[in-house]
Amino acid sequence: MKMDLTDTTSSKINNALVQGRRAIGTPAVGMVLTLVIVTDEEHAYDALKAANEASREHPSRKLVVIKRVSRSPRDRAKARLDAEVRVGTSAGTGETVVLRLYGDVMDHAQSVVLPLLLPDAPVVVWWPVGSPINPDKDPLGALGQRRVTDAYAAEDPVQELAARSAHYTPGDTDLAWARITPWRSMLAAALDQQHADVVSAEVEGEGYNPSAELLALWLADRLGVPVRRTVSDGPGLTAVRLETKTGPVVLDRPDGSLATLSMPGQPDRAVALQRRETAELLAEELRRLDPDDIYESALKYGVDRLQEASAAKAPAVEATEAPVASEAPAAEEKPAAAAAKKAGGKKAAGK
Repeated sequence: MKMDLTDTTSSKINNALVQGRRAIGTPAVGMVLTLVIVTDEEHAYDALKAANEASREHPSRKLVVIKRVSRSPRDRAKARLDAEVRVGTSAGTGETVVLRLYGDVMDHAQSVVLPLLLPDAPVVVWWPVGSPINPDKDPLGALGQRRVTDAYAAEDPVQELAARSAHYTPGDTDLAWARITPWRSMLAAALDQQHADVVSAEVEGEGYNPSAELLALWLADRLGVPVRRTVSDGPGLTAVRLETKTGPVVLDRPDGSLATLSMPGQPDRAVALQRRETAELLAEELRRLDPDDIYESALKYGVDRLQEASAAKAPAVEATEAPVASEAPAAEEKPAAAAAKKAGGKKAAGK
């Protein structure tokens, strides 16, 4: 069931939700949370589609906030709220309200959203694109116990991670972190089997991929070893190499779907490591609403610190290789010098 409300109020939207539930025969509210989606018109369809799929696991009331910028100064000064109310099968599992804000009401979106939140239920705020630098200080972000961003949608994802680190507040998370959950699980399981000390690591992936940066930060933070970040053609993350005292542990995924796990003394194993859709990532983030301490620790390790460690490691490797190259000619010259000395000794003896 779908209802369109033009130039409306939050009170009228709540009444429409009650009427919709009665019309479809489900007057009770059986939802576990409120998901506030802050996006633009261009990305609203994809974001709502992902939220509807995630609602199969987490029945929720979805509030889509779209700020519409009017063209003329007169329209920009006029405040207006349009709403699209969906209940039943058209709203996935739960209810959906699409809010379009015009004029001055755009600066007070929290006043529109607050009366529509489910009572005594947690609130999650998600920015598919255009997330604020400090989500906790955003008027809409302040309403949520959990704030979900996506650094991959930023123009400079690596700098976005640095900003996230500087303004981190418990409850913040990012879909770039959820993307590496299978990688972290597989690497942790591999090290449990190997029982060897890791001396260094290397993470290979596309440039400007925040998931690769976060995985490198996680390894550096948890293992306390230098981690090198290298760039590949992708797609996404392509490989992780852990150098241990017994040999390398390699998780290689060149095609974005099937990976190969190689460990010393064991045959190579094929591992399903498919790249996941946004709906799966969002559903994972909605499973836990408490602060993610591991994400916080990895994020606060610092992208700059990781880059400095990688830059310091490269010259060190070159420095260790240089003496080897210079010693090779010396090794070749020793037989010649010995032969010349021997010949000189024979000549002296003949004299």
